[in-house]
Amino acid sequence: MSDQFSRRSIMTMGAGLALSAVPVLASAKQQGATQTDPNAKPPSPVEAPFTRDYEAPGFNPKWKKMQLNRVMVQDFVIFAHMDLDKVKMMLAKEPRLIAAHMDWGGGDWESGLGGASHMGNKDIVNYLLEKGARMDIFCAASMNQIEVVKSMLKLQPNLIDSYGPHGMTLHFHAKMGKATEVYDYLQSIKKID
Repeated sequence: MSDQFSRRSIMTMGAGLALSAVPVLASAKQQGATQTDPNAKPPSPVEAPFTRDYEAPGFNPKWKKMQLNRVMVQDFVIFAHMDLDKVKMMLAKEPRLIAAHMDWGGGDWESGLGGASHMGNKDIVNYLLEKGARMDIFCAASMNQIEVVKSMLKLQPNLIDSYGPHGMTLHFHAKMGKATEVYDYLQSIKKID
């Protein structure tokens, strides 16, 4: 097995993908979709019920512009994992995608930069950063930006235990980016097998 992928990292990715499918399958079941029903609507996100049990904020936002289309954001984030040409094409059509995030459910937010970072896709990461994407500690870990990672962990040491998109750790991002300096540094703070 290559150094890039250990059995544990493959099992972790597989488990993450399997667990991420549970809400989709549950949603499909709730909507009555079956494999034998070709006319069934595909599952779509459903907003969780919410009722304030506190006083509403005194500020009411004014919607000046339409929100970005959810399917367009979803496609952009997916393409940002692996397809630079599609990322360039979509950003040319809609530059505001650079800051868009997709909620895959349960608060699992991911941007295009987040997807490219945890895949270790440096070409896409660099392109998105050049276009103004907001770097975070997970991107810095993937890109072997040791001084950025050290500074952020100095400012807030508990970030060592934070999770990026799909529950992926800083260690995972460093490993996927082949960021050996950052990975070794993270291991010196908190050893992860």
